[in-house]
Amino acid sequence: MSFQGRLARWLEDLWYGNRPVPWGLKVCAFVFGVLIQYRRWFYTLFPSQDLAIPVIVVGNLTVGGTGKTPLAIWLARFLNAQGIKPGVICRGHGGDEKNPIVVTTTSDPSLVGDEAVLLARRCGCPVVAGRKRRQAAQWLVNHYPCQVILSDDGLQHYALPREIEIIVIDGVRRFGNGRLLPAGPLREPPGRLKEADLIVSNGRGQPGEWAMGLKGRKAVNLCHPSRVFSLEAFQGRPVHAVAGIGHPQRFFQDLQSSGLEVIPHVFPDHHRYNDKDICFSDGLPVLMTEKDAVKCFAFARENHWYVPVETEIDEKFGIRILQLLRKGLDGQKTA
Repeated sequence: MSFQGRLARWLEDLWYGNRPVPWGLKVCAFVFGVLIQYRRWFYTLFPSQDLAIPVIVVGNLTVGGTGKTPLAIWLARFLNAQGIKPGVICRGHGGDEKNPIVVTTTSDPSLVGDEAVLLARRCGCPVVAGRKRRQAAQWLVNHYPCQVILSDDGLQHYALPREIEIIVIDGVRRFGNGRLLPAGPLREPPGRLKEADLIVSNGRGQPGEWAMGLKGRKAVNLCHPSRVFSLEAFQGRPVHAVAGIGHPQRFFQDLQSSGLEVIPHVFPDHHRYNDKDICFSDGLPVLMTEKDAVKCFAFARENHWYVPVETEIDEKFGIRILQLLRKGLDGQKTA
C-alpha cells in the first residue's frame, strides 16, 4: 500500500475509531478552528455579491464521501422535470485544470476531475468545474440560460453566495470523534447544522433530517454499455470490488447485501487508475463505482463492470426544495 493509502487508513481509524488523538493534532485543530471563525467573520462583514440566479449548495461538514454528488444529480434531474433549467458547478477534485472549464461526458477526468465527468454523464444539464466556485457560477450565468445553479460541495466556499444550503451527513459514521481537522474529520463545528436550510442523512436519519438511500441494483459493462446485468447475476463466485471513494466500505457492504462474495480493493479518493490497478490474473468479474469507472474506460476489459447508484428520498423533499427556491426567486424579483 502506498504512503498516501497508509496515511488515509490511519486517519480513518483515528477519526472514526477509539484511538487517542495526539496532542500535536489537537493544537492544529484549535488553530484551524480559529481560522474558521475568522473567515466566517470576514464574509459576514464583507458578504459576496449575489448572482443573477439562485444558488443551491450541497455540502457536508466532514472530509470524505457522504453522498453529495448523488444528491446533486437527483436535484438536477428533479429540477429539470419541474421545467426549471439547472446548471451544476463543482471543484473538479483530482483534476489539473485551475480555471473554469465546461465538462462533457467525454472530458478527461485527469483534467476536470472524476466527479465532474460523473455529473456530466448523469445530470442532463451544463456542468462547469472550477476551483473558485464563484467564477464557475458566473461563467454558467454568462454562457447558459440556467435558472438555478447547483453547487456540488462548496459549503465552506463563502465567496459563493447561496439561497439554499443542504448539508449531507453520513447516517452511520455521523461526525466521527467530533473534532475539527486534522484531529477529526470536521471541516466546521457540528453547530453549523443549525444554519442549514435542509439536513440530509445518507442512511439512518435523526429527527429533523431527511433520510436518503443510495441503491445500486445493476452492473454495466465498461466495454459494452448495452450489457446490463442485475447484481444477483454475479452471485455464486467471488468478485473483485474496486473503490477509490470517500467511504469505500459502504460500496463493499452494498455489494455484500446483494449476496456477492467480495474481494475488496481500496484506493485513495480520486485515485488515478492504471490497468494494473484493476486487472487481475484470475479472470473474475471486477465491479467498481461509476465514479471510478469514468477513469478506467480507456483500458477496461470485458470483465470490468460499474455499479450506478440511484438516490431514494421522500418526495416531500422535492416539494420543500421548490418552496425554498421560489421564495428565493421572489426575493430577487422584489429586490
